Formats: sequence, C-alpha cells, structure tokens
Amino acid sequence: MSTADLHTLTGAYALHALSEDERGAFERHTVDCEACAQEALELSEAAARLGLAVSANPPSALKGRVMRRITTVRQESPHGASLPRPSGGGHRRRRLSRWALAACLAGMTAFGGTAVWQYDRAEDAQEQARQSERRTDAIAAVLAAPDARTRTAELPDGARGTVVVSRSLDEAVFLSSGMARPPSGKVYQLWFDDGGSMRSAGLMDPHRTTGAVLLEGAVTRASGMGITVEPAGGSAEPTSAPVASTTLPA
Repeated sequence: MSTADLHTLTGAYALHALSEDERGAFERHTVDCEACAQEALELSEAAARLGLAVSANPPSALKGRVMRRITTVRQESPHGASLPRPSGGGHRRRRLSRWALAACLAGMTAFGGTAVWQYDRAEDAQEQARQSERRTDAIAAVLAAPDARTRTAELPDGARGTVVVSRSLDEAVFLSSGMARPPSGKVYQLWFDDGGSMRSAGLMDPHRTTGAVLLEGAVTRASGMGITVEPAGGSAEPTSAPVASTTLPA
C-alpha cells in the first residue's frame, strides 16, 4: 500500500472499518505523519459526537444527493501533508477515495443511529423505573396514612381482595392474593362505583396473581369498587358481570 493510499484511510480508521493489516499499516504511517494522526483523531471525536446527537429522520432525497456528490467531489488531502504524485492509475485511486468517503459517511450514519437507539432505550428504561418508583411510593403512602381504612372481600377460587382507602389523600389501593390469571387476551379491570355509575380505576397486570394496585382517579365520589374481565387494553365501561364488588370503607 502506497503512502498516497494511506493518506485516504483516516475516515475508515476512525470508524474501525479497516482490516487488521490496513489498520497496522495506517498506525505505522501516523508515527511520521502528524497531519493524518490529527485528522483521524478529529474524525473519531466527530463520530462520537454524532452517536450522542438527537435523532432526526433525514429527507428521503438526501442519500441520492450525497451519492451524486461523491462522484463529483474529490477528497482533499490532510492539511500540510506532502503527497507524492502518482505515476499511474490516478483515476482508479480517485475512485477508491470516493468509495472510501462513501463508506465513512455510511458508517458514521449507522454508528450514530445505533447509539441514538441505545440512548433512547436507556431513557425509556429509566422513565419506566421512575414511574414504577412513583407508584410504589404512592401505594406506600396510602397504606401508611393515619386515616387508612380497609375492607376485605372473598374472590372466586378462594382468592382474597382488600381495598385500602385514605380519604385525606383521596386515593385507594387494591391488594389481591391468589387470583386466577384472566383468560388469554383478557385483563382484570378495576372500577369505582359512583352511585351506580361505573368509572374505570385502571388495569391489573395479567401476569401477576398477587400484588398491589394504586387505583386511578379520586375516591371522593365513589361508594364502592368492582372488578370485571375485559379485553386486553380495557374498556370504556364494563362489558361483563363483575368478578367481585364491595363497598368502600367509610
């Protein structure tokens, strides 16, 4: 590989796109070529920043424009580097340079997209953890409230359910133990009974038969609560007879 070829590998080196032999040759070259060493460092830093950039969908025509420009724009040599004039095959080298640039652009785009995807996944996981922590804190607050009142009801198949109400917090928690899992494609939905009018109070996790659920909505107007089996995702109003129902503790 000639020195002229080595000068064109800074982008591919920054994106870890070289073979072992090419990488070794380029690293030996940078010992005596400060310009290539500096350019490779700057491209590596740019690739890292792109990986942390905000994700955005590029225009559909962008790829076509980039590919057309690649065929007309010649890659510049590193600033200050003295390149020997090739004795032959200049057209082939220019074409290789364009393909190297195209590979760098594609690699940087893929690198950035992967990093943004991983960042988004981490953000989603952190947000889910924060929401779970907030629900746990709210449940604990209701159970520990000085005015907490409870009422227990027998559920089908020997299961038990207890509703805990704190009027000062205007919130309620439903504690279940030993409930059978709902049929496939179904979910248990909780309801507040506002004097005969049923108001959704949230869904239970279909994969858990024992647990605590913070009921959604204010307790103020409710005189009781009930549980029905509904299609996955829940319903705007009950579509089945209640599995259980009880009045709320005063």
